[in-house]
Amino acid sequence: MSEDHKSFGQTVLGWWRVHIGARDSAQARALAARLRRAGPVEALSERAVQDLAQQIHAGPRQAEALARLVRLLAEIREHDSAPLARRLGDGVLSELRFQRLMRAEGEERDALLRRAIAMADRRCNVAALATDLWRWDDATRIRWCFHYFGAEAPSDAVKETTE
Repeated sequence: MSEDHKSFGQTVLGWWRVHIGARDSAQARALAARLRRAGPVEALSERAVQDLAQQIHAGPRQAEALARLVRLLAEIREHDSAPLARRLGDGVLSELRFQRLMRAEGEERDALLRRAIAMADRRCNVAALATDLWRWDDATRIRWCFHYFGAEAPSDAVKETTE
């Protein structure tokens, strides 16, 4: 993973910790609840989301991706070192459901991810998930497949799909 992707994930993790992850804060719980129920426009109308947009330099072309990102991050209650795909592979999500998730796009993918996050006890590596959701390409899916089955993705397999 490149340095830019690491810093992106760390920026989003820092934002999540302050605005959503602080579960002892009524304000954070309320924002998370609003984002979970929000449509794209409602999510983008939150000041905290606009703060994140500025931090990650997201412009109008990335508005839909930003709205999807924050709505899914609002589902997570606890940051963990394990990526979501690895947590799902520990007997949490069946192989058929995982395969369906890997094929899904758009709203279907988001709905499946919401259910998967809930099945993983709403706990995963927030920085890794944010980076993967922002990118969501073949390299990401390949990495998820290896993580789901408990292995590290070969660097050449991921590199080929990013070139």
